[in-house]
Amino acid sequence: MNDLSTAPKPEGDRPARQRKPDWIRVKAPTGKGYHETRQLMRGLDLTTVCEEAACPNIGECWEKKHATMMILGDVCTRACAFCNVKTGMPRIVDPLEPENVATAAATMGLEHIVITSVDRDDLPDGGAGHFVKVIQAIRRATPDTTIEILTPDFRGKMRAAVEAICEAGPDVYNHNLETVPRLYPTIRPGARYYASLRLLEEVKSHDPLIFTKSGIMLGLGEQRLEVHQVMDDMRSADVDFMTMGQYLQPTPKHANVEEFVTPKAFTAFGSIARAKGFLQVASSPLTRSSYHAGDDFAEMRASREAKLAKERARAGA
Repeated sequence: MNDLSTAPKPEGDRPARQRKPDWIRVKAPTGKGYHETRQLMRGLDLTTVCEEAACPNIGECWEKKHATMMILGDVCTRACAFCNVKTGMPRIVDPLEPENVATAAATMGLEHIVITSVDRDDLPDGGAGHFVKVIQAIRRATPDTTIEILTPDFRGKMRAAVEAICEAGPDVYNHNLETVPRLYPTIRPGARYYASLRLLEEVKSHDPLIFTKSGIMLGLGEQRLEVHQVMDDMRSADVDFMTMGQYLQPTPKHANVEEFVTPKAFTAFGSIARAKGFLQVASSPLTRSSYHAGDDFAEMRASREAKLAKERARAGA
């Protein structure tokens, strides 16, 4: 990655969209499993971030009957420059959604489920109570399923929201920093970098046993050393799992791709992150927060157990 962006200069108001390199191309979804997953989501009136965020891995994940549920509607109260989710006045929260999510988890036989949401700044608790209901419904329907949540920052309501959700007992609490702090005013204008870090710290403060996870996108014009600093900031907040993936421009109206970061560079960033002490790191062009989340969770849990075993052995020596 360049220390400063070397993307083509703008022609007119915006630079031309860059052609995707071969390593970022994926096949269109066509398999039986994909169509069965889609039918189940429609039948239960559920929204998935796989569709709303135009995830490039949807074909692979849905073919395996893995889907990331997006609760609290499909309209967000914010307008981040990278995100394909609709922005506007959200609809009324669906009271049947928690049970429908639990039904989907049980029907698909999920060992691990990821639940995310739009930002709901219009709600008094930011939607935290609805996360709690979804977690509780899944625990009733399929108690052996491990639960990973990916929440917004609950602007102005963070402490109470985090406390309520942690009490519900998710296995993994994910909140993405998304990019380096310098780019927040243009890429994530409705959020604050250090507020997101505080949220991750608050989770660990409330329950040190909950795994915490956060991720960033590369290719937005960030500098190499800025990425290293984000790693250090995450580790200072005791984040267990870091993800790094390539930003892809959803439409011409969204932020431009400044650079397609090579697989080799992603591997190098992953090695640096592991050296900084994360229990788990996922770093590749197609990495997304919930991509291979179940396998990654199993590896992260094993890493923690191995680390604790070494500490006990040293203490007993």
